Amino acid sequence: MTEPVLRVIVVDDHTVMRAGVVALLAAEPSIDIVGEAGDGREAVELVERLAPDVALVDLRMPVLDGVAATTEIVAGPARTRVLILTTYDTDAEIERAVEAGAVGYLLKDTTREQLAAAIRAAARGETVLAPRVAERLVARMRRPVQAALTAREVDVLNAVADGLSNADIGRRLVIAEATVKTHLLRVFAKLDVNDRTHAVVVALDRGLLTRPGSGPSTHAG
Repeated sequence: MTEPVLRVIVVDDHTVMRAGVVALLAAEPSIDIVGEAGDGREAVELVERLAPDVALVDLRMPVLDGVAATTEIVAGPARTRVLILTTYDTDAEIERAVEAGAVGYLLKDTTREQLAAAIRAAARGETVLAPRVAERLVARMRRPVQAALTAREVDVLNAVADGLSNADIGRRLVIAEATVKTHLLRVFAKLDVNDRTHAVVVALDRGLLTRPGSGPSTHAG
């Protein structure tokens, strides 16, 4: 049985890169490049006009980036599948793209055969991930769930970040110094650290801590 010809658009703000992808797929008889776009806004308009089977979309582009474009394309009337093709493989980039509705995430070192196979799989609605991307996602899923800090623990840690002693923290938050120590011990256990400085660094890195210097919350201790 003859394979159906898939209609594809290529979206990338770099003209040379876009031309390279188009040339790469030119030898594939089952893939027809029906349009090109240089930014996310053009991509959305192209999808609305052409309703291609698959949109190959870069992430970082002017006007509208790849994630925003993916969100709009997926929410639109066309049943176009979005396949991200980028050089970026950070956890944040991957998560944003997947959450936006992309069915696949490939890196630009992908071979022609891999890209063509990925396009066909994406058109069928199958999830397609570059091996390196899949490894990152699996590793992230295997990490232990991070314990959340309570509002009062955040207050205490913010005070630590401000350089206050336990006694000063107690006065700021109107709680006993012993209570401050108890909160800190709980914070150390949740963040798997052994000292105040490391606790602040880890909390900031994980986005668990508000900006140092912010005032206490209204929650009771």
